[in-house]
Amino acid sequence: MGTFPAVPDLPPIRPATAPAAPGPRRVTLAVSCNKGGVGKTTVATNLAIYLRALREDLPVAVVSLDDQRTVDRMFALRPRQPGEGNLKHGFAERSLDRVLQLGQYGIHFVPSPPDVALLNARAEDPRTLRRILERTSWEGLFVLDTKSDLEALTENAFHAADRILVPVADWSSLEEAAKTFRVLERGRIGAERVRIVLTLVDRRTRVDAGEALHERLEREIARRGWRRYATALSRSPRVETLNSGTERPRSILHHARGTAIHAELRALAEEVLADLVASGELADLAEPGSGAGPVARAAETPRPSLARVRGTRLLESFWRR
Repeated sequence: MGTFPAVPDLPPIRPATAPAAPGPRRVTLAVSCNKGGVGKTTVATNLAIYLRALREDLPVAVVSLDDQRTVDRMFALRPRQPGEGNLKHGFAERSLDRVLQLGQYGIHFVPSPPDVALLNARAEDPRTLRRILERTSWEGLFVLDTKSDLEALTENAFHAADRILVPVADWSSLEEAAKTFRVLERGRIGAERVRIVLTLVDRRTRVDAGEALHERLEREIARRGWRRYATALSRSPRVETLNSGTERPRSILHHARGTAIHAELRALAEEVLADLVASGELADLAEPGSGAGPVARAAETPRPSLARVRGTRLLESFWRR
Protein backbone atom coordinates (compact mmCIF):
# COMPACT_ATOMS: atom_id res chain seq x y z
CA MET A 1 0.00 0.00 0.00
CA GLY A 2 1.87 3.12 1.15
CA THR A 3 2.24 6.18 -1.05
CA PHE A 4 -0.24 6.50 -3.90
CA PRO A 5 1.59 6.33 -7.25
CA ALA A 6 2.72 9.66 -8.64
CA VAL A 7 1.04 10.77 -11.87
CA PRO A 8 3.74 9.48 -14.26
CA ASP A 9 3.67 6.01 -12.68
CA LEU A 10 -0.01 5.39 -13.34
CA PRO A 11 -1.07 3.07 -16.18
CA PRO A 12 -1.95 4.73 -19.51
CA ILE A 13 -5.42 6.28 -19.58
CA ARG A 14 -7.69 5.29 -22.44
CA PRO A 15 -10.59 7.37 -23.75
CA ALA A 16 -13.95 6.13 -22.57
CA THR A 17 -15.86 4.32 -25.30
CA ALA A 18 -18.91 3.02 -23.44
CA PRO A 19 -22.03 5.23 -23.52
CA ALA A 20 -22.67 7.30 -20.41
CA ALA A 21 -24.94 5.78 -17.82
CA PRO A 22 -28.37 7.44 -17.55
CA GLY A 23 -29.20 9.75 -14.66
CA PRO A 24 -27.06 12.18 -12.67
CA ARG A 25 -23.38 11.37 -12.44
CA ARG A 26 -21.17 12.54 -9.63
CA VAL A 27 -18.05 11.76 -7.67
CA THR A 28 -17.60 12.80 -4.04
CA LEU A 29 -14.50 13.67 -2.00
CA ALA A 30 -14.66 14.14 1.77
CA VAL A 31 -11.91 15.99 3.65
CA SER A 32 -11.97 14.93 7.29
CA CYS A 33 -9.85 14.99 10.42
CA ASN A 34 -10.99 14.63 14.01
CA LYS A 35 -8.30 17.11 15.09
CA GLY A 36 -8.59 20.83 14.41
CA GLY A 37 -5.79 23.02 13.14
CA VAL A 38 -4.46 20.69 10.44
CA GLY A 39 -5.59 22.78 7.46
CA LYS A 40 -8.66 20.73 6.63
CA THR A 41 -10.88 23.55 5.34
CA THR A 42 -7.93 25.18 3.55
CA VAL A 43 -7.32 21.89 1.74
CA ALA A 44 -11.00 21.36 0.88
CA THR A 45 -11.66 24.84 -0.50
CA ASN A 46 -8.39 25.33 -2.35
CA LEU A 47 -8.29 21.80 -3.73
CA ALA A 48 -11.75 22.44 -5.21
CA ILE A 49 -10.41 25.57 -6.96
CA TYR A 50 -7.37 23.76 -8.36
CA LEU A 51 -9.46 20.82 -9.56
CA ARG A 52 -11.82 23.19 -11.37
CA ALA A 53 -8.89 25.05 -12.95
CA LEU A 54 -7.21 21.83 -14.11
CA ARG A 55 -10.43 20.40 -15.57
CA GLU A 56 -12.60 23.27 -16.74
CA ASP A 57 -15.21 20.85 -18.08
CA LEU A 58 -15.66 19.36 -14.60
CA PRO A 59 -18.25 21.13 -12.40
CA VAL A 60 -17.09 21.30 -8.77
CA ALA A 61 -19.21 22.03 -5.68
CA VAL A 62 -18.15 22.47 -2.05
CA VAL A 63 -20.50 21.41 0.73
CA SER A 64 -19.55 22.39 4.28
CA LEU A 65 -20.86 20.16 7.06
CA ASP A 66 -19.56 22.76 9.52
CA ASP A 67 -21.24 25.93 10.78
CA GLN A 68 -18.21 28.25 10.73
CA ARG A 69 -19.24 29.72 7.33
CA THR A 70 -15.70 29.78 5.93
CA VAL A 71 -16.99 28.25 2.69
CA ASP A 72 -19.72 30.91 2.44
CA ARG A 73 -17.26 33.76 2.97
CA MET A 74 -14.86 32.38 0.39
CA PHE A 75 -17.29 31.60 -2.43
CA ALA A 76 -20.43 33.75 -2.01
CA LEU A 77 -20.90 36.38 -4.71
CA ARG A 78 -23.39 38.39 -2.65
CA PRO A 79 -24.51 38.75 0.97
CA ARG A 80 -26.83 36.06 2.25
CA GLN A 81 -30.45 37.01 1.63
CA PRO A 82 -33.27 36.68 4.22
CA GLY A 83 -34.92 33.30 3.93
CA GLU A 84 -32.22 31.98 1.60
CA GLY A 85 -31.80 28.21 1.69
CA ASN A 86 -28.83 26.47 3.24
CA LEU A 87 -27.74 22.92 3.97
CA LYS A 88 -30.50 22.56 6.55
CA HIS A 89 -33.11 23.09 3.83
CA GLY A 90 -31.30 20.66 1.56
CA PHE A 91 -31.66 17.98 4.25
CA ALA A 92 -35.33 18.84 4.73
CA GLU A 93 -36.02 18.66 0.99
CA ARG A 94 -33.76 15.61 0.48
CA SER A 95 -32.02 17.35 -2.43
CA LEU A 96 -29.39 20.05 -2.80
CA ASP A 97 -30.71 21.38 -6.11
CA ARG A 98 -32.48 24.43 -4.67
CA VAL A 99 -29.68 25.44 -2.29
CA LEU A 100 -26.68 25.04 -4.62
CA GLN A 101 -25.25 28.40 -5.69
CA LEU A 102 -22.64 29.36 -8.27
CA GLY A 103 -19.83 31.19 -6.50
CA GLN A 104 -16.37 32.66 -6.90
CA TYR A 105 -13.84 30.89 -9.17
CA GLY A 106 -16.66 28.99 -10.91
CA ILE A 107 -17.20 26.84 -7.81
CA HIS A 108 -20.70 25.87 -6.72
CA PHE A 109 -21.37 25.75 -2.99
CA VAL A 110 -24.14 25.12 -0.48
CA PRO A 111 -24.54 27.84 2.19
CA SER A 112 -23.60 26.56 5.63
CA PRO A 113 -26.30 25.83 8.23
CA PRO A 114 -26.55 28.17 11.24
CA ASP A 115 -26.10 25.22 13.60
CA VAL A 116 -25.07 21.65 12.85
CA ALA A 117 -26.52 20.22 16.07
CA LEU A 118 -29.99 19.76 14.56
CA LEU A 119 -28.52 18.34 11.37
CA ASN A 120 -26.56 15.79 13.37
CA ALA A 121 -29.88 14.67 14.84
CA ARG A 122 -31.42 14.42 11.36
CA ALA A 123 -28.42 12.46 10.12
CA GLU A 124 -28.59 9.55 12.55
CA ASP A 125 -28.99 7.27 9.56
CA PRO A 126 -25.42 7.37 8.16
CA ARG A 127 -26.68 7.03 4.59
CA THR A 128 -28.87 10.15 4.68
CA LEU A 129 -26.41 12.42 2.87
CA ARG A 130 -25.66 9.76 0.28
CA ARG A 131 -29.36 9.54 -0.55
CA ILE A 132 -29.61 13.33 -0.75
CA LEU A 133 -26.76 13.46 -3.24
CA GLU A 134 -28.35 10.66 -5.25
CA ARG A 135 -31.57 12.70 -5.49
CA THR A 136 -29.71 15.87 -6.47
CA SER A 137 -29.80 16.35 -10.25
CA TRP A 138 -26.61 18.49 -10.34
CA GLU A 139 -23.76 16.56 -11.93
CA GLY A 140 -20.11 16.99 -11.06
CA LEU A 141 -17.59 16.60 -8.28
CA PHE A 142 -18.67 17.29 -4.69
CA VAL A 143 -16.06 18.23 -2.07
CA LEU A 144 -17.37 17.70 1.47
CA ASP A 145 -15.69 19.77 4.19
CA THR A 146 -16.46 18.11 7.51
CA LYS A 147 -16.40 19.39 11.07
CA SER A 148 -13.47 18.35 13.30
CA ASP A 149 -15.37 15.47 14.87
CA LEU A 150 -16.60 11.95 14.14
CA GLU A 151 -20.27 12.62 14.79
CA ALA A 152 -23.26 11.76 12.61
CA LEU A 153 -22.69 14.30 9.83
CA THR A 154 -19.06 13.28 9.43
CA GLU A 155 -20.04 9.62 9.32
CA ASN A 156 -22.60 10.54 6.64
CA ALA A 157 -19.77 12.10 4.63
CA PHE A 158 -17.79 8.86 4.88
CA HIS A 159 -20.71 6.83 3.50
CA ALA A 160 -21.23 9.31 0.65
CA ALA A 161 -17.59 9.69 -0.38
CA ASP A 162 -15.71 7.92 -3.14
CA ARG A 163 -12.47 9.26 -1.63
CA ILE A 164 -11.78 10.36 1.94
CA LEU A 165 -8.80 12.69 2.32
CA VAL A 166 -7.43 12.77 5.87
CA PRO A 167 -4.97 15.61 6.63
CA VAL A 168 -2.18 14.65 9.04
CA ALA A 169 0.11 17.37 10.40
CA ASP A 170 1.66 15.82 13.53
CA TRP A 171 1.62 12.71 15.68
CA SER A 172 -1.59 13.71 17.43
CA SER A 173 -3.50 14.06 14.15
CA LEU A 174 -2.04 10.73 13.01
CA GLU A 175 -3.57 9.06 16.08
CA GLU A 176 -6.87 10.80 15.31
CA ALA A 177 -6.66 9.39 11.78
CA ALA A 178 -6.61 5.92 13.35
CA LYS A 179 -10.02 6.71 14.87
CA THR A 180 -11.31 7.49 11.39
CA PHE A 181 -10.29 4.02 10.22
CA ARG A 182 -12.11 2.49 13.19
CA VAL A 183 -15.29 4.40 12.31
CA LEU A 184 -15.00 3.16 8.73
CA GLU A 185 -14.55 -0.41 9.91
CA ARG A 186 -17.57 -0.13 12.19
CA GLY A 187 -19.65 1.28 9.30
CA ARG A 188 -18.36 -1.40 6.91
CA ILE A 189 -16.82 1.26 4.66
CA GLY A 190 -13.75 0.06 2.81
CA ALA A 191 -10.50 1.67 3.99
CA GLU A 192 -9.35 1.69 0.35
CA ARG A 193 -11.31 4.95 0.00
CA VAL A 194 -8.91 6.77 2.35
CA ARG A 195 -5.88 8.81 1.29
CA ILE A 196 -3.68 10.46 3.91
CA VAL A 197 -2.44 13.97 3.03
CA LEU A 198 0.51 15.37 4.98
CA THR A 199 -0.15 19.05 5.78
CA LEU A 200 1.58 21.95 7.53
CA VAL A 201 4.94 20.29 6.87
CA ASP A 202 7.95 22.19 8.19
CA ARG A 203 11.03 20.31 7.03
CA ARG A 204 13.10 21.98 9.75
CA THR A 205 11.13 20.24 12.51
CA ARG A 206 13.18 17.42 14.07
CA VAL A 207 12.29 14.74 16.58
CA ASP A 208 14.40 12.11 18.35
CA ALA A 209 17.87 11.48 16.90
CA GLY A 210 17.45 14.43 14.55
CA GLU A 211 14.92 12.68 12.30
CA ALA A 212 12.59 15.00 10.40
CA LEU A 213 9.03 14.86 11.72
CA HIS A 214 7.51 14.42 8.27
CA GLU A 215 9.80 11.45 7.60
CA ARG A 216 8.73 9.78 10.84
CA LEU A 217 5.07 10.35 9.94
CA GLU A 218 5.62 8.89 6.49
CA ARG A 219 7.27 5.81 7.94
CA GLU A 220 4.48 5.27 10.48
CA ILE A 221 1.78 5.73 7.85
CA ALA A 222 3.49 3.10 5.69
CA ARG A 223 3.86 0.76 8.67
CA ARG A 224 0.13 0.97 9.35
CA GLY A 225 -0.62 0.19 5.71
CA TRP A 226 -2.45 3.44 5.01
CA ARG A 227 -2.40 4.88 1.52
CA ARG A 228 -1.27 8.48 1.14
CA TYR A 229 -0.77 10.93 -1.66
CA ALA A 230 2.88 11.60 -2.44
CA THR A 231 2.50 15.37 -2.28
CA ALA A 232 2.96 16.98 1.15
CA LEU A 233 1.69 20.51 1.78
CA SER A 234 4.09 22.89 3.49
CA ARG A 235 3.34 25.20 6.36
CA SER A 236 3.00 28.64 4.79
CA PRO A 237 2.79 32.09 6.39
CA ARG A 238 1.24 33.26 3.10
CA VAL A 239 -1.71 30.91 3.59
CA GLU A 240 -2.26 32.20 7.13
CA THR A 241 -2.40 35.72 5.69
CA LEU A 242 -4.84 34.72 2.96
CA ASN A 243 -7.15 33.12 5.52
CA SER A 244 -7.14 35.96 8.03
CA GLY A 245 -6.18 39.20 6.29
CA THR A 246 -9.65 40.04 4.96
CA GLU A 247 -13.29 39.15 5.54
CA ARG A 248 -13.15 36.92 2.45
CA PRO A 249 -10.52 34.14 2.53
CA ARG A 250 -8.51 34.33 -0.69
CA SER A 251 -7.46 31.43 -2.88
CA ILE A 252 -3.90 30.14 -2.97
CA LEU A 253 -4.15 29.71 -6.75
CA HIS A 254 -4.79 33.40 -7.37
CA HIS A 255 -2.90 35.04 -4.50
CA ALA A 256 0.13 32.85 -3.70
CA ARG A 257 1.84 32.35 -7.03
CA GLY A 258 5.53 31.57 -6.86
CA THR A 259 5.25 29.91 -3.43
CA ALA A 260 5.89 26.29 -2.52
CA ILE A 261 2.29 25.74 -1.39
CA HIS A 262 1.02 26.96 -4.78
CA ALA A 263 3.07 24.29 -6.57
CA GLU A 264 2.22 21.62 -4.02
CA LEU A 265 -1.53 22.13 -4.30
CA ARG A 266 -1.28 21.87 -8.07
CA ALA A 267 0.61 18.59 -7.67
CA LEU A 268 -1.94 17.30 -5.14
CA ALA A 269 -4.83 18.16 -7.45
CA GLU A 270 -3.08 16.26 -10.26
CA GLU A 271 -2.72 13.24 -7.98
CA VAL A 272 -6.38 13.34 -6.99
CA LEU A 273 -7.51 13.58 -10.60
CA ALA A 274 -5.19 10.77 -11.68
CA ASP A 275 -6.47 8.62 -8.83
CA LEU A 276 -10.10 9.16 -9.81
CA VAL A 277 -9.42 8.69 -13.52
CA ALA A 278 -7.49 5.48 -12.94
CA SER A 279 -10.37 4.08 -10.87
CA GLY A 280 -12.93 5.03 -13.54
CA GLU A 281 -14.88 7.36 -11.25
CA LEU A 282 -14.41 10.42 -13.50
CA ALA A 283 -15.42 8.70 -16.74
CA ASP A 284 -17.57 10.99 -18.93
CA LEU A 285 -18.26 13.37 -16.06
CA ALA A 286 -18.28 16.78 -17.76
CA GLU A 287 -20.51 19.76 -18.41
CA PRO A 288 -23.06 19.27 -21.22
CA GLY A 289 -21.70 20.40 -24.57
CA SER A 290 -18.12 20.67 -23.35
CA GLY A 291 -16.78 18.01 -25.69
CA ALA A 292 -14.56 15.23 -24.44
CA GLY A 293 -14.81 14.35 -20.76
CA PRO A 294 -11.89 14.32 -18.36
CA VAL A 295 -10.84 10.79 -19.30
CA ALA A 296 -10.55 11.60 -22.98
CA ARG A 297 -8.86 14.93 -22.25
CA ALA A 298 -6.37 13.21 -19.98
CA ALA A 299 -5.53 10.75 -22.72
CA GLU A 300 -5.01 13.53 -25.29
CA THR A 301 -3.04 15.92 -23.06
CA PRO A 302 0.56 15.10 -22.03
CA ARG A 303 0.75 15.03 -18.25
CA PRO A 304 3.84 16.67 -16.70
CA SER A 305 5.90 14.82 -14.14
CA LEU A 306 5.51 15.88 -10.52
CA ALA A 307 9.08 17.17 -10.61
CA ARG A 308 8.21 19.54 -13.44
CA VAL A 309 4.88 20.46 -11.86
CA ARG A 310 6.77 21.70 -8.84
CA GLY A 311 8.80 24.09 -11.01
CA THR A 312 7.68 27.68 -10.53
CA ARG A 313 8.32 28.63 -14.17
CA LEU A 314 5.99 25.91 -15.47
CA LEU A 315 3.29 26.84 -12.99
CA GLU A 316 3.43 30.52 -13.84
CA SER A 317 3.07 29.82 -17.56
CA PHE A 318 0.24 27.32 -16.93
CA TRP A 319 -1.84 29.68 -14.78
CA ARG A 320 -1.22 32.92 -16.71
CA ARG A 321 -4.57 33.61 -18.37
